[in-house]
Amino acid sequence: MTDESPKRQGIGSLEIGLHILNYIASAARPPSLKELSKALDLSPSRAHKYLVSLLREGYINQVNQTQYTLGNSALTLGISALRRINPIQLSYEAVDQLNEDTDKTVSVTVWNGAGPLVIKWLDSSLPISVNVRLGAELSPLNSASGRIFLTALPVERRRQLIDQFYKQSANLPKHRGKDIPREQLGAHLDAIKRQGYCAFFSDYLPEINVLSMPVYDLNGSIVTVITLLGLARDTDISEGSPLFQQVRDCADKVTRQICGQQKLEQGRD
Repeated sequence: MTDESPKRQGIGSLEIGLHILNYIASAARPPSLKELSKALDLSPSRAHKYLVSLLREGYINQVNQTQYTLGNSALTLGISALRRINPIQLSYEAVDQLNEDTDKTVSVTVWNGAGPLVIKWLDSSLPISVNVRLGAELSPLNSASGRIFLTALPVERRRQLIDQFYKQSANLPKHRGKDIPREQLGAHLDAIKRQGYCAFFSDYLPEINVLSMPVYDLNGSIVTVITLLGLARDTDISEGSPLFQQVRDCADKVTRQICGQQKLEQGRD
């Protein structure tokens, strides 16, 4: 005997119908009956019966008399699912797991109009000494999450915040220990947007590394930023490191859960 629970029985025909629906939804263009049959290993006559039922219930429509696309019932189902999605709660759950898996300090931030606001903060088993806690508002330029949010702001609003910072701050923002002059900041933010992360290597907090990654919604907007912090000696956040990949997987998971996607068309300030 084994300890494995028996696989639950389902309705095979329903699963086949859902496979067909999923294939139509993910196809680059409306597939034909022949394409569906080949891709799903179904005979044309059998596949056609499923298509008739899906057409009858409004989950698909026929275009050009030979191809199939999603219908109004599928749209209604999708909209209903999206309304029930809570990206904040999903981000919370994701960083709970990230904290448990890595034993590193983690946080979730949202944009409050002027800077990132910390809405979740979990310490590691050996808390690091930082002057940031739940409810803190971070600098839009001197925080890794702030720079990520800046990349997604409308150009004029981003310019206002950046100009204000350079006028009021006596110290220039840093990256890998080097100052970033105003004329070089646009290229720096472009790189963050393109790479999908912002990392500090003891730039602001002595011997502390920081890695932030965005969570995108359906419109390509950044809804939250997930951040991991740790002592530089045991927190390798360089691209390709295990910790880097864990943070990437965490942010990507939430983005997938809310059907999000990155938007890259915004240009440099």
